[in-house]
Order: sequence, then structure tokens, then C-alpha cells
Amino acid sequence: MFKINKKTEYALMALKFMHEKCATQKSTAREICNELSIPFDSTAKVLQVLKQAGIVKSVQGINGGYQINFDLNQLSFRQLTELIEGKDMMMDCSSGNCELYSNCNITGPVKKLNDYLAHFFQQLTIKQLIEKNNLIQLTTQQDQRAANEL
Repeated sequence: MFKINKKTEYALMALKFMHEKCATQKSTAREICNELSIPFDSTAKVLQVLKQAGIVKSVQGINGGYQINFDLNQLSFRQLTELIEGKDMMMDCSSGNCELYSNCNITGPVKKLNDYLAHFFQQLTIKQLIEKNNLIQLTTQQDQRAANEL
């Protein structure tokens, strides 16, 4: 199974928590962490990254907290992951990081898989991912063609 970085998990969990609240309600980092049993320091840092990117806004004061400030249909899983991790989430065999590359007989299939996943993660929106009963599937002919090309 595909493994998601912990910081990306915290970002998804926080976004889902805020998304399920009334749009006018704010959530504090402490509230999110207490409700979801996730570490405060890491989550607070992730929320700051989301704030700097304009995905959430923060309101200061006694009734302050975070609110989603961005259409989650416009944010892909790949974009979120790269924003949180600060690097491209996809690996490239030819980058020289693999000691087996010179003798590897699956670089072609791995590249196909990598290209397919990169396309899928770019098409998968955060809203699709976090909403209940929102099926994730390749539905358009364009998506089907792209999958077939890979």
C-alpha cells in the first residue's frame, strides 16, 4: 500500500475536521489535536504551512482559530503533499538514487506506474478524498485515455 507522510496525514485530518464543521466555525490547533489524538507541534506547523499557502486562514483572539479559505476541489492530493513535504512526492529511477539502476530490468514498468500515480494524484482533489460517499474513480474519457497511454 502507498504510504503517506505523517505531516501530510495531519494536514488531511485537519482539513477534514474543519471541512465537516460549519463554514463559519473556527477550529484551534489544540481542538483539532485533542479531537483527533494527533501531536500538537507537528499539526500546528502543518496548519502554518496551509495558512501561508492560503488554504486556511487564521483568526486571532479569544474566538480565533483556523478556517478553510480555499476551494478543496481546486487542490489536488499531489499539490497538498508537495506543499507539506516541500518536495515532489514522485520518485524518478533515473535520478541516480538507486544502486540497482544500472542492472534493473523494471525501470520501464516502474516509470509507467510512477506516471500513472502522478497523474492520478494530480487529478484527485482533497474534497474527493475527505468527503464521505464520494467515490474516487477515473470517470472521464480523458482520464481513461490517459490511463491507457500509461
